[in-house]
Amino acid sequence: MALGKLKARVAELASQNLGVNRPSWGRMNGMEFWKPHKLASPHTGQIFLKMNDRVRTTAEVHGVPVGTEGKVILANGFSWQRYRVLFENGAEVGDLDHRNLEPIGRTAKRLAKLAAKNT
Repeated sequence: MALGKLKARVAELASQNLGVNRPSWGRMNGMEFWKPHKLASPHTGQIFLKMNDRVRTTAEVHGVPVGTEGKVILANGFSWQRYRVLFENGAEVGDLDHRNLEPIGRTAKRLAKLAAKNT
């Protein structure tokens, strides 16, 4: 008798929407997409790099001379895109952006193509 009441109570609670979005059993739901904040607008002149993009320094940063090439190992940020780069001289520097870096090679071609498409 107690097991029957328990099953009824579980069924009753399962039928109620308690404000919790639970995935339905046997089916995978997609990941939730978060919209950027209204005030999170990109800075002027910002470049959009991806991981493994090739870049070159335009200013001396933390012991890395101007013109040193490197590879983007981390790209993050909402309104301020910043990058961590592993340079050829072995230095790894973070918080770099369009003021310190310029794209080279395939990355430069991809960004030029994207700029031409958006104008």
